[in-house]
Amino acid sequence: MAKMSTRRKLAIATWGSPREGNIYGKMTLDATAAVAHLERLSRETGEHVTMTHFVGKVMAEVLAKSPGLNGFLRFGTYHQHRTADVSFLVNIGEGTDVSNVKVKELDRKSIVELARELNGKASKVRHGDDEAFNRSTNVLRSLPTWALRPTLSALGWLTGSAGIEVKSAGLRRFPFGGCMISNVGMFGLDEGYMPPTPFAHIPVYLLIGAIREQPTVIDEEIVVRKVITLSATVDHRFIDGYQAGVLAHTARDCFENPERFGA
Repeated sequence: MAKMSTRRKLAIATWGSPREGNIYGKMTLDATAAVAHLERLSRETGEHVTMTHFVGKVMAEVLAKSPGLNGFLRFGTYHQHRTADVSFLVNIGEGTDVSNVKVKELDRKSIVELARELNGKASKVRHGDDEAFNRSTNVLRSLPTWALRPTLSALGWLTGSAGIEVKSAGLRRFPFGGCMISNVGMFGLDEGYMPPTPFAHIPVYLLIGAIREQPTVIDEEIVVRKVITLSATVDHRFIDGYQAGVLAHTARDCFENPERFGA
């Protein structure tokens, strides 16, 4: 029998027919200015600053400005997070597995500070130096697949709704923050939708597509621009069409004015 990765084990254990309403939406944005800004920051600071970091900052700004979105449910009551925290899925084991890395108070950090922190934390996970990740992975690997669903459900509620730290399992309070981001563009995919993770207890899942060159009409002339598609899966209990429009407006404004995210 082939060895099963933790990611696949989790997917099998948590798979099921959808029971809750989600909103799915996407928007294609002109990324030309943002790409140029990121390249300049990378040259000037020596830090590898990418589109993942840029989109993370965009979502942190959205969460900071949207108290009705940046929160969690406990016993049917909405509670607002005190900070704008964003989690990122990072690949480990040469793409055979994934790990979640959360950056706290991202709205108060510069994009270069985000890049430095996220790159550093991802490196620790990949090299086996993150003790919390190692403990949580050991727990998941020790349990049979049939026992994972109820275990994850209980641990997810404790950490994501009750806000209780479970040190023995390597789990911190609200481990996923208010939004989870994954970049599938690095694999050459233009777009897609991230399935909700039942035990995460977060309202927004965002997928970043590949950057492509595309003919675009600007001032009645056809020019070649770099474009990117962002796709969101959103819990309908937190957001409706109007609020989704506010999210889209904020994202578009950030891409059109990337200099707001200076070093």
